[in-house]
Amino acid sequence: MILENVKGFRDILYPDSLKRQKIKEIIERNFKLFGFMPIETSTIEYDEFARGENEKGGAVSDRFRLKDRGGRELSLRYEFTFQLKRIFKENPNIKLPFRRYQIGYNFRDEPITKDRYREFMQCDADIIGEEDIISDAECIFLGDKICKDLGIKYELILNNRKLLNLILEKSGIKNKELVSKELDKINKLEEKEVKENLINLINKKEADFLFKLLKKDLKYFLREQFDGAEELNKLISLCKKNQIDVKFSAFLIRGFSYYTGNIFEGYVKEIKGSVFAGGRYDNLVGKYINRQIPAVGISFGRILDYPNIKTEGVNCLIISIDQDEESIELVKKLREKEISCFIMKKINKALDYAAKMDIPFVVFVGKDEIKEKKIKLREMKTGKEKLLGLKELIQKLTKLKDIFKNR
Repeated sequence: MILENVKGFRDILYPDSLKRQKIKEIIERNFKLFGFMPIETSTIEYDEFARGENEKGGAVSDRFRLKDRGGRELSLRYEFTFQLKRIFKENPNIKLPFRRYQIGYNFRDEPITKDRYREFMQCDADIIGEEDIISDAECIFLGDKICKDLGIKYELILNNRKLLNLILEKSGIKNKELVSKELDKINKLEEKEVKENLINLINKKEADFLFKLLKKDLKYFLREQFDGAEELNKLISLCKKNQIDVKFSAFLIRGFSYYTGNIFEGYVKEIKGSVFAGGRYDNLVGKYINRQIPAVGISFGRILDYPNIKTEGVNCLIISIDQDEESIELVKKLREKEISCFIMKKINKALDYAAKMDIPFVVFVGKDEIKEKKIKLREMKTGKEKLLGLKELIQKLTKLKDIFKNR
C-alpha cells in the first residue's frame, strides 16, 4: 500500500487552505458584482469530444483517459472553455449575452514542475455573444478589481492575436503554431536561447526579422495599419480611462490556438507568472451549431497560491476551567454574533495552541470569573488581560475582530 499522494496531486491544509478560501470568496463575490452567473459542468466527458479539441496538435492530448463499466471511453475535464461548445450545442437557445462563471478543478496528465500540478482549480468568467471591445475591457476591469481587493500588485500586459499573426506572416513564417510556442518561453528563457531554439524551426534571417518586428511599439503597428492594432489601441484607451496601467508586448502569446483578438495577462513577480489571463475567442463557442458567436473571457488559476494574503481564522479560544456549561453558553452567544470560537479545557495546552495557530484572543471562564460575573480576555500578541462583562466582551471581540479582519 502506497501511503502518499499521486504525483501532480496535493492536499491543501491550514493555513494555506484558509488563504485559498479567502481568495475564492473574493473572486466569486466580484464575479457576481460584475453580472456573471454561476454554472456547473460535468467533470467527466466523452473522450471523443476531448480528442476533437486536438485538431491542431494542442495539449489536449495530455488529458486523463478512463473507461466506465460499459467500456465507454471517457476523459476528465481538461478545461472549462472547451465545454462551452458542447453547452451551446445542447442548449442552442441560450439567451445572449451569456455571462457565466465557473469555479472548479480541471485535470491534465502532463509533466509536473514545482508550481504545475495535474489537478488544479480554475476560476473562469466569460461573456458570450458580445463583440464590442467593452466586453474585453470588462474582463480586465474584473481582474483589476479582484487584485486590488486582495492587495496584489500586478503588471498588465496586452497583445492581439491578429497583430501577432500578421507579424509572423510578414516574417515569412509558415509554421505559426510551433514558432508561437517557442516565443511563449520568452519570460522563462534568455532571448538568445529562444532565438537558438527558433533557428531549429526557421532560418536565422527570419528569426532576426521576427524579433525586430516583435520589439516595435504599438505606434509603429498603428501607423503601418497592422490588423488588430486598432482593437488593441481602443482597449488600452478604455483601461487608461479606468486608471489601469498597461504595457503592450508583441511577445505575449497565450498558448491556446483558439484566441482571435485581444489577449491579456496580469503578471506578478512573486509567483513569476500570471494571476489572471484571458482574451477574445470568436470562433469557438458556435462551432457545432454553425454559428460564429463572439466570446471573451478571463481565467484565474495561480492566484489561488498567491503567498501574501492575510486571512482571518478562529477569532477566539475559550478556556473552560471546570465551567463547561457556562463556557458552552458563552460560545453560543459569541457565535450568534459571528465570532468564530471553540472550547479547550487544559490551560497550558490551549495557550500553546492559540499561539501556534495564530488565534488572536483567549477567554478564560473560571469559578472566580463566574462569581464576579466577569470574563477574562487576553490578547495573545501583547499578553494584556482585561476583566469584562458579557456585553462588553462581545462588543470588544466584535470590534477587534473587524480590526484584525481588515489588517
